[in-house]
Amino acid sequence: MNLLLALTDDRCTLSNLRQFTESEEELRVMARTVLGRYGDGARYHTNINMPGHVRGALDFTSSSCAYSPLSVYTEDCGLVVVSDTEVGMFWNFSDC
Repeated sequence: MNLLLALTDDRCTLSNLRQFTESEEELRVMARTVLGRYGDGARYHTNINMPGHVRGALDFTSSSCAYSPLSVYTEDCGLVVVSDTEVGMFWNFSDC
């Protein structure tokens, strides 16, 4: 869910959430709603690597960010959600 929210920022962080009129908790509820449509068995894939203290978890407070871009843009971060019946893609392309 944090990754979906982080994709609203060109630097793939959670720092821009304060720019929304909704509270952080309201944004999290909306993100849970969007991701909830894919069900409990959904699989999540990303091209982002932000290593943290928990193995396999992204750390959005880390200054170390790496990704495997799929385009010619300077920044190209995304999330692919796969369920048994559908695929969702959420992406941020930026030339910052």
